[in-house]
Amino acid sequence: MNFQQLRSVREAVRRGFNLTDVAEALHTSQPGISRQIRELEDELGVEIFVRSGKRLTGLTPAGERVLPWVERLLLDAENLHRAGEDFRHGEVGTLSIAATHSQARYALPDAVHDFCATHPNVQLQMHQGSAAQIARMLREGVADIGIATHTLEDQPELVALPCYRWTHVVIVPPGHPLLIGPISLQRLAEHPVITYDTGVTGRGSIDDAFARAGLKPQVVLSAMDADVIKTYVELGMGVGIIAAIAFDEERDTTLRAVDARQLFPVNTTTVAVRRGALLRSYAYDFIQIFAPHLLPDVVRQAQAAPVGTPSAPL
Repeated sequence: MNFQQLRSVREAVRRGFNLTDVAEALHTSQPGISRQIRELEDELGVEIFVRSGKRLTGLTPAGERVLPWVERLLLDAENLHRAGEDFRHGEVGTLSIAATHSQARYALPDAVHDFCATHPNVQLQMHQGSAAQIARMLREGVADIGIATHTLEDQPELVALPCYRWTHVVIVPPGHPLLIGPISLQRLAEHPVITYDTGVTGRGSIDDAFARAGLKPQVVLSAMDADVIKTYVELGMGVGIIAAIAFDEERDTTLRAVDARQLFPVNTTTVAVRRGALLRSYAYDFIQIFAPHLLPDVVRQAQAAPVGTPSAPL
């Protein structure tokens, strides 16, 4: 048994049993992947995968039982490697962070600035994506830390800890009718709406609020990030609904914001890491800089806790 065999099994499951994709991910050949899997199956005395001809189509009952141990062995090997790096190199290395656009653009800059000032020998890599993409990057080890709203706490392989709460604002051009009098969902629904794509930055809570009120807004345009939404609101195409952190009065001088916290549920941004995975010491430092209540011991204890254990309070 060797790690290449274990990686071949893990990637086969991650890549939907497509051996061409597995070979590309592991920088080897498809016949080599098939051989690694067969050699492990021969050593264990069981078939891990269901086959149709030469194609893998799923996991056998034995494979379902074996897979968690494969994942655990590979995770332990990664942890051992990181522990060694911490002792050998200390504050030297790379930290990979995956975040949604709103978090990367508006919530993270101060934390990144402060971290770089105190950890000059750590290279930061920033990835952007949807919450679902961030969860995948964490599971596959592409990212060490993920920061997003929603979705991450629903992943059993991940530990998601609350960082901060935020609300929405409605943005309009100066002189817009919504700036006069109290705002309501009914008044909002009378105007074309520009907001986030489905599954991005609290869009679900926006849709739920309108649905509970028996309203269906006319969403004329949706986008991944607030900057795009603001651009089209400036053009007069509709009213925007964005995260409050994405609006800055000093920068966004051509727009006005109306507090909408009474219309839409409060959202919670979480920081997520892989369950059971050891991080470099500076990764725990970054988390604490971004969310001071998330001390390194708090994060480590959460990582070691069984699935279903309540998260640390905000």
